[in-house]
Amino acid sequence: MTGLYRYVRNPIFVAVVTIILGRAVLMGDWHLILYGALLWLAFHVQVVAYEEPTLALTFWEEYEAFRAAVPRWIPRMTPWRSE
Repeated sequence: MTGLYRYVRNPIFVAVVTIILGRAVLMGDWHLILYGALLWLAFHVQVVAYEEPTLALTFWEEYEAFRAAVPRWIPRMTPWRSE
């Protein structure tokens, strides 16, 4: 894995939710906080129900090593390096 995927497994989803929640804080709008939370929940369900099982079947042990080393939602401080 290269790029942002060395820090977090779902960098695009994390970025979208972070932007929405950041905007909610800046604007003081609780509707955006609710929207961000619901969007994160939808992302989470999609990742757990479809994406991760599909990747596990496709890439098997390589994906298991990646999954064990890189968090799903909260980025690592240092990049992951495969063996």
